[in-house]
Amino acid sequence: MTQKALALIESADHVCHRYRIEAFAWALAERGLLLEAVPLDNNPGRRIRQLRAAGRAEVVSLQRKLLPVWQLGLLRRSARRLVFDFDDAVYQRDSYHRKGPTSTMRTARFWATVYAADAVLAGNDHLRRAAAAYIPADRVHRIPTCIEPTWYPLASHHRSGADAPVRLAWIGQQSMLASLDLARPQLVASARRVPRLELRLICDQTIELPPLRVVLRRWSSATEARELADCDIGISWLPDDAWSRGKCGLKVLQYMAAGLPVVANPVGMNRRLVQHEETGLLASTPDEWSAAIARLSADPALRERMGTAGRRLVEEQYSVGRWGSKFAQVVADGGVLVRPQLEVR
Repeated sequence: MTQKALALIESADHVCHRYRIEAFAWALAERGLLLEAVPLDNNPGRRIRQLRAAGRAEVVSLQRKLLPVWQLGLLRRSARRLVFDFDDAVYQRDSYHRKGPTSTMRTARFWATVYAADAVLAGNDHLRRAAAAYIPADRVHRIPTCIEPTWYPLASHHRSGADAPVRLAWIGQQSMLASLDLARPQLVASARRVPRLELRLICDQTIELPPLRVVLRRWSSATEARELADCDIGISWLPDDAWSRGKCGLKVLQYMAAGLPVVANPVGMNRRLVQHEETGLLASTPDEWSAAIARLSADPALRERMGTAGRRLVEEQYSVGRWGSKFAQVVADGGVLVRPQLEVR
């Protein structure tokens, strides 16, 4: 008999829902669980009804959201089994917040959430350790953000035309453009060294990086894979801080799935995914970045070799097929036998 797996999410088109829950609907179906994703309503009354209705599902996944403790208590009492999934350092503010990283409220809500959950899904080891600081480690499971490689056509690294531009790719949400701005010295140095360089910005908003030519390609879930395959080199820059170490490397995985070599600074998941001289090049200073991009720009065969290695890494270690069964097992059966009780004072 088919039962319901309810996912309480931010929005249906949110990248985390699409890559961390919706992508595994097939694996849940194999275990007799039909996935229903419901965006959490901002209206207090309607949200209360959503939380109370959660008891009609066999299992509830709460994604990323740190609810007020009274709402979390209501959800815990309603849910038969509760799973918390997160792929960012949600227990602190981000790298760019004017108030700094530490947030007592976020930390308290994070503690309450992982304590209340039967099982916790963390996107990388840094996040797994953060959750395991509050609850037994056997209730925390690392499930990386995954890619379905077959969604991505492979880039062709042998485009004709001596005057064809060399296309850097950057894909991400508007909120992450601040990290690209931090890489301005590296990108400016690269543009001066490689005159035919341009940046394909797959996003909803653009940024000016003179003398680098920036071409905005409006993001769409229907076109993002083709847009990446039309580029030559993927780039990623992360601030060297605790927030960045919580990032799960989705853009790098997308580049690799499309067969692009990656130039990135050695921070967080960049260091793990970009295997230097194999799937891309790690670089920090403007001179290192410009040298790396110049080298890849001049050598299509090298781009193809690294892009092929990156695609293989995704297929073997970060694919939906590789992790689907584990995800479904944790969601359906994981956690502890005695349900944690969240006392609301």
